[in-house]
Amino acid sequence: MIANIVKPGNNTYGVLAYLFDKGRANEHTDQHIVASWDDFVPDPGPYDSPGHKQRLGQLTKALDLRVEQAGDKAPEGHVWHCSVRAAPEDRILTDAEWAAIARRMVHATGIAPEGDPDGCRWVAVRHADDHIHIVATKVRGDLRPPRNWNDYHRAMAELTRIEKDFGLTQVRRGPEAATGTPAAKRPTRAEQEKAKRLGNHKTAREQLRHTVRTALSHAKDLDEFFHLLADAGLQVETRTLPSGDLGGYKVALPDDGTPIWYSGSSLATDLSLPQIQQRLAATEAHTATAASPAGHYRHSPWHQAVAAAERIPHHLDHATDSAAQAHLTVFSEVLYALPAHAPVHLKAELHRAAVAFEHAAHTRARADHRHARALRGALKAMRYQPADHTGPAMLLDVAIVVVLAAQRRSALHHHDRQVAAARQTLIHLQAAYDQIAPTSLAVLAGRRPSDGTRYARTLHEVLPSHSGQILTEAAWPALTAALAAAEAAGHNPATVLRQAAQQRSLSDAKSASEVLVWRVQRLGDRHAPGPGARAAQARTPRIPHVPSTARATAATPPTSTQPPSRTHSTR
Repeated sequence: MIANIVKPGNNTYGVLAYLFDKGRANEHTDQHIVASWDDFVPDPGPYDSPGHKQRLGQLTKALDLRVEQAGDKAPEGHVWHCSVRAAPEDRILTDAEWAAIARRMVHATGIAPEGDPDGCRWVAVRHADDHIHIVATKVRGDLRPPRNWNDYHRAMAELTRIEKDFGLTQVRRGPEAATGTPAAKRPTRAEQEKAKRLGNHKTAREQLRHTVRTALSHAKDLDEFFHLLADAGLQVETRTLPSGDLGGYKVALPDDGTPIWYSGSSLATDLSLPQIQQRLAATEAHTATAASPAGHYRHSPWHQAVAAAERIPHHLDHATDSAAQAHLTVFSEVLYALPAHAPVHLKAELHRAAVAFEHAAHTRARADHRHARALRGALKAMRYQPADHTGPAMLLDVAIVVVLAAQRRSALHHHDRQVAAARQTLIHLQAAYDQIAPTSLAVLAGRRPSDGTRYARTLHEVLPSHSGQILTEAAWPALTAALAAAEAAGHNPATVLRQAAQQRSLSDAKSASEVLVWRVQRLGDRHAPGPGARAAQARTPRIPHVPSTARATAATPPTSTQPPSRTHSTR
């Protein structure tokens, strides 16, 4: 639940008239009082009901009675107005439940303490399923003002207790909430109306945020970031401090008239200049050493990005909150960068996935970006090397696993909004994968060896319980090609296949061969072990594979610390 206490006003009638009116877009329905200081107050009812204005005047007069009695001693802003809204995923509360919540709120904030006959006069109005408005006049029965200092923080503390008592979504609050990284800021009603008038599906704030995030995902330093913004057609202005250091930036859409400027922090807290500088600094530190010949991978940054991304589920399970947030943040950058590398028909789906995950990735933890240098460095390098036929499909395969892990982590912390956002992300990623995977697998299958019987025997030896199914699946030719490529690079096919199978369970995969293709591809891209290492591998006793039963679902968060399996939302 969230509460919003607006600036005190003086027009009791005006506030009530709005609450009982039809709203700006006919969004107010079944307007009625659910609770008040007095059970006998007149209920004006909907604006078009008979006698509405007469009852509205009577209610205003009753609420303002003590204000009139106090005369010059009444406070300047005597109207206290607080709205209380349930989370979108919460059940619809009854009038009785909203009434109980309203009484607890006026008690907690000092407006009308329970059992105090001199508490302020107040009413709670409901004109929608998901929220109520509480209106009070700030003069007590003894004609003194109420002791409602610090009312916002007292309201937040009471909402935390209400959420637990009513079984509602528990919104994280506390000292860490003030210093965390909230989700993107919502567009105002005026911005939404302007976008509607112009025939735009998105507001200016949303368009700018998307462009800024996309530029940040590609830029390797601050200068390139500003150049990318300009190349995207945005108007960009920077602010320089007297010391000569950069103090901030703002952006605006191209406009025939006077441009409307937005600072980075007004788009989203994590897009402020200091936050961007921290992320780019971590990238620069990694990029400086990325070209070292000691690198683990021999090929493209796409494969490096995949290798770094597939370690994220482990980090989310075992790392600190600040490290986990760093990995979620950089993975969000990956999703924003993907549309630029994808075929035209996938761009819209990938964009929707990036926007959805933006809400799934943001927690209240402050990110320590040093922990995500490997993936961010590979991400920047991807811009300069086109993807091969397997890169995007392989990255999407891993991306689904990462989002499942993020969903599970959010469920364990009871972050229901992030869980819902992760679900939406999975829908879009799976749709994009389903479109691109067949082409990638067909290209791989075209490279399979003429005689695949040897790899079939290897499959029977390594995975006897799955071999019958895998040999009949459409992706088996692509798997033989991947095994042949790994062998050509110096790997033992049986060892690579065994390692791929042991990474995660295959028992719940829709297509075990398809999952194995990408794992073998990633393992085969690594430097092949030397003779000594191969001999050591041969002497190492085989560890029996125990399928994981953990499932990353919102309703029943798993207790296992193993990386999430690819479940019903995958192949």
